[in-house]
Amino acid sequence: MAPTNRSPFRRTLALMASAAILAHAGMNGVAYAQTAPQTTAPGVVTPAPVTPEAAAPAPTPPATAAPQPTPHIQGGVPDNGPASVADLAEGLLDAVVNISTSQNVKDDEGVGPAPRAPDGSPFQEFFNDFFDKKQGNKGPNHNVSSLGSGFVIDPAGYIVTNNHVIEGADDIEINFANGSKLKAKLIGTDTKTDLSVLKVEPKTPLKSVKFGDSSTMRIGDWVMAIGNPFGFGGSVTVGIISGRGRNINAGPYDNFIQTDAAINKGNSGGPLFNMKGEVIGINTAIISPSGGSIGIGFSVPSELASGVVDQLREYGETRRGWLGVRIQPVTDDIADSLGLDTAKGALVAGVIKGGPVDDGSIKAGDVILKFDGKTVSEMRDLPRVVAESSVGKEVDVVVLRDGKEQTVKVKLGRLEDSDQAAASDDAAPDGSQDDGVITPDPGENNDMDEPDSGDQAQPAPPDQHQGEVSPDAATPKNVLGLSLSLLSAETRKAFGIAESVDGVVVTEVTPGSASAEKGLKPGDVIVEVAQEFMKSPDAVAAKVKSLKQQGRRNAQLMIASANGDLRFVAVPME
Repeated sequence: MAPTNRSPFRRTLALMASAAILAHAGMNGVAYAQTAPQTTAPGVVTPAPVTPEAAAPAPTPPATAAPQPTPHIQGGVPDNGPASVADLAEGLLDAVVNISTSQNVKDDEGVGPAPRAPDGSPFQEFFNDFFDKKQGNKGPNHNVSSLGSGFVIDPAGYIVTNNHVIEGADDIEINFANGSKLKAKLIGTDTKTDLSVLKVEPKTPLKSVKFGDSSTMRIGDWVMAIGNPFGFGGSVTVGIISGRGRNINAGPYDNFIQTDAAINKGNSGGPLFNMKGEVIGINTAIISPSGGSIGIGFSVPSELASGVVDQLREYGETRRGWLGVRIQPVTDDIADSLGLDTAKGALVAGVIKGGPVDDGSIKAGDVILKFDGKTVSEMRDLPRVVAESSVGKEVDVVVLRDGKEQTVKVKLGRLEDSDQAAASDDAAPDGSQDDGVITPDPGENNDMDEPDSGDQAQPAPPDQHQGEVSPDAATPKNVLGLSLSLLSAETRKAFGIAESVDGVVVTEVTPGSASAEKGLKPGDVIVEVAQEFMKSPDAVAAKVKSLKQQGRRNAQLMIASANGDLRFVAVPME
């Protein structure tokens, strides 16, 4: 008999089949153990080994059998999870769709020129002719296909998915659970939340699902994902919510739900359901070194997605609120310098000229603690709550100013992505336009020294000029490991400091000092200390001395870079 060669793929299938048989046997054993009489502590079952004697027919039990112990219940929920989600899944499968896309790509995109034989080579004619024919047979373009998931939110044919599933597609086709297919058109997309809305034209109403309230979900709650992993449509996986409010640096409004329900390639855009059959998340990303599920998946919460989807359906775009401030994190040192018990809120580092709060309602140095009744626990909370607010809405903002909480009323503008992207005055430090609240790098002191071309609203200094400062005040001072000097024409020229910048210039920084550790460098300008404008090195020294006498451990400095970009730094005074 001739030898039979099996492909690696067939061998892999054989191994998988063997594993499935073994797994099935193991599952039967588990099932038996779960239904066996409980002989130990609740929730712990120890099945006896099967012996020939044990395999013999058991004697007829008495007419009145002993009551079986009930499963251990804690908080009203069985501790062994739900018995089955089959009924729930059966009612939802028809509303989840597979999305296939195709895109025309030029053959020469990302491909170098065809190999050529050296001139004079004996095989030159054959060599060149071979590759010319090979390239000619392919034609000028070819299609690239991809697969993803989505779900119907309206029987009329509106479908939600991820933007990265359909981005750049020339053709979008929706595959339904019953085998039918429909072409879809793009209604609107939002790259900041990676969401898109599609529309098909069905002959009969479609099965749809609705959004639930993800804010009520708790860590440990059961969830179910349905999607199209690796092209296997209608796949159901079950897990729990592993975490909330996850920031994976995917966008400016990161607030992901983390789940251990298996999510793989092709699940993107599919729904994450609660046990009521409501969509509480849209599966978007996974963390995996292999590309497969390792139990760390992320979903856009419905509390964020539902508003975006409504706007995309109504306007074909998002219309987000805009506050017009630059913010940075409140560190422990800054919190101490401001008299805060804990590090919380968002510190306003600058105000955008012409923005909604350029009227002085919010100032540089304010710490925003609450926005429209919502607590701002950390810096990244503010961009999200501002973006979720309606354009033109008047909201109350609680700020910490001069050591006291104040409530100011502001009217939100609209975040115009295209306009801001074109205007360098409002550019974020990294060149991106992420929201109405432009956030610098959380690294605060290391990366904030780099210019970001932002045109800041500088705090207005008192009506005093350098020429009016006494000669003694012009004497260089050493404070907090800094050599300070008045701004003059010479120092401006030496450090390239713009004319719009006022304050006291840093000429030297003592290596190893607290100021050096906070990232201060020669050419930085101290504009304020503890929210008080500084006009001379003497003023800086006096203010630092006063803070020490008050028992403060840190001095909060407003620092301007050479081109006027602002940041706050809390320098220990010990």
